[in-house]
Amino acid sequence: MDLAAVLGPVRSQNAFEETVERLLAVIKLGVVGPGERFPAERELAALLGVSRITLREAIGDLRDAGYVESRRGRLGGTFVTYTPPAPSRVELRRIAVEDADKINDALTFRMAVETGAAQILAQLGRGSGDTRGLAAERVHDVLLTRLAAVNQACPGDYRRMDTLFHLSLAELTGSSLLAAACADARVRLNDLLNAIPVLQRNIDHTAAQHTAIVEAILAGDTRQAQRAVAEHLDGTAALLRGFLE
Repeated sequence: MDLAAVLGPVRSQNAFEETVERLLAVIKLGVVGPGERFPAERELAALLGVSRITLREAIGDLRDAGYVESRRGRLGGTFVTYTPPAPSRVELRRIAVEDADKINDALTFRMAVETGAAQILAQLGRGSGDTRGLAAERVHDVLLTRLAAVNQACPGDYRRMDTLFHLSLAELTGSSLLAAACADARVRLNDLLNAIPVLQRNIDHTAAQHTAIVEAILAGDTRQAQRAVAEHLDGTAALLRGFLE
């Protein structure tokens, strides 16, 4: 996934704090997964629109907290060491109690963002062969790749692949604002989703829903694409609420 679609330039006056927040979001979303390396310092600072001094301070903060490690040498750089904690019903209830209103808000926000993204992508998906533009070809290739990755993921890596699949819906629209909004909605729900056990029957059911989303988008059926996304997100919301009861 294009890291720029999630990071974007830091805009607040609190550049250090926001840089830490942006990098932490990328780590927790799994855009840069465990053991993977962040881009070179110069490139990463340019993506965030901050000085290299600010970036180094932010990385140092994350390193001290155990999220990353720095390695020297030709193959060195900043590598992610964070792995999501094991699912916990206790943690699930703690998050639910502390953030009940925020969770409902994030679910509503996510529904609006992702159904809108699916509609835009389905419009790109119309046509075939010589009538299909480069943007539509990229949508086709990336969605099929992401679909295969999430549907074939093992339980331990499932949440990360699921996150990347959903983030790609917004990224492929070409709108940086939409991509950032989708990432923000997912960040707000990520700790809660990670606290839920990944069950094979849920993976199998979700695989069918993911497939329906991709098929509708590639067929250029805007209404069905929106409907498929809405049905899937309603199911996720119901799953969350079921574990919270």
